[in-house]
Amino acid sequence: MDLFDYMREQNSKKESPLASRLRPTTLDEVVGQQHIIGKDKLLYRAIQADKLSSIIFYGPPGTGKTTLARVIANTTSAEFTQINATSAGKKDMEEVVARARELNGMYGKKTILFIDEIHRFNKGQQDYLLPFVEDGTIILIGATTENPYFEVNGALLSRSVIFELKALTKEDIKVLLLRAASDREKGMGAYNSVIDEDALEFLADVANGDARAALTAIELGILTTPRSEDGKIHITLEVASECIQKRVVRYDKTGDNHYDTISAFIKSMRGSDPDAAVYYLARMLYAGEDIKFIARRIMICASEDVGNADPNALVVAVSAAQAVERVGMPEAQIILSQAVTYVAGAPKSNAASEAIFKAMEAVKNTSTAPIPVHLMDAHYKGAQKLGHGDGYKYAHVYPNHYVKQQYLPDGLTEAKFYEPTEQGYEKQIKEWLDFIKKE
Repeated sequence: MDLFDYMREQNSKKESPLASRLRPTTLDEVVGQQHIIGKDKLLYRAIQADKLSSIIFYGPPGTGKTTLARVIANTTSAEFTQINATSAGKKDMEEVVARARELNGMYGKKTILFIDEIHRFNKGQQDYLLPFVEDGTIILIGATTENPYFEVNGALLSRSVIFELKALTKEDIKVLLLRAASDREKGMGAYNSVIDEDALEFLADVANGDARAALTAIELGILTTPRSEDGKIHITLEVASECIQKRVVRYDKTGDNHYDTISAFIKSMRGSDPDAAVYYLARMLYAGEDIKFIARRIMICASEDVGNADPNALVVAVSAAQAVERVGMPEAQIILSQAVTYVAGAPKSNAASEAIFKAMEAVKNTSTAPIPVHLMDAHYKGAQKLGHGDGYKYAHVYPNHYVKQQYLPDGLTEAKFYEPTEQGYEKQIKEWLDFIKKE
């Protein structure tokens, strides 16, 4: 490296984004991900001992995949090389492999190859790496935001340990924001800034686990906010919302507003008002509510309030719940909207949910009556000698696949738990049951 390269590198460090400057260089500086880098965890021990095998980091943006790779680069004695799958090709990998062979042959030195966004490599590019990972020519570290079980070659996966990184918690983001504002060497400490508590809370919440988004917002706020009369830069709630271009919505995920909003959401679906239901959906999504939580509430409403009036409501709700987990935001909002408007617009009946409550009450308040002998299992050893199954009538050999016989235990034969309504498809269920049971 000549003088010009050195100066260029130093200027780059000073002018690079805050998120890049604050990137940890040691494991002790890493915030979050204690489930994989806690001091008693495998990854922590492997990094500290410089005994890494090939690994895949998988998780949402801004959770520290590249950060952990950089920490490894700073602690390993191996040659560390990085490429990005969006711009690299086979030629780049061939050069890395050739260099790795040379270092290993001449100096016995290992090579770690970090591939960011490894899911961008096609099958052929991933296949190329296989023999070199297999024989130890390179130790692979892959990073991906996509599910590696879908996007990464199975043979590569079998030769790697997968570590899933979680979205950072709100408390993790707060730690990073305060570090960014106070660190005079790598952060914005020289600007003498102060973050108001409600602004800190807002930024940590709206970042939704993405450290990069939070740090970008605080950097913009400090650089663009004029000093107050006390000579300090005050990051207020108003400044914070401007920096992240999101209006403040008063929505505490653990407070009354959370419960009031979800209550209004459910009651709007139950009340067959799709406009109100999708409005409350939008409020929750805008405030950063957990999409899996919303999906669970839709599934419950589909069964509890729609029930057999439209059995497809539960099918739609369950499909939506699975889809939002696989797709994530922002597209998940479209899937949730489809489910919400379907459930809200469906005919309603709570007969099925009432049935189980009545049955549970009967079980609770009556002694456990014997199951009628003809309904007992006749297949296990000795059952037939006890008369189990004797007299059972097989419904499918009778007209309409129905035959009248006792199903409920003695003492409950007149009980009615499920009483179908005239709503939607349930009307057909009621008509059918009335038809086959008529005298």
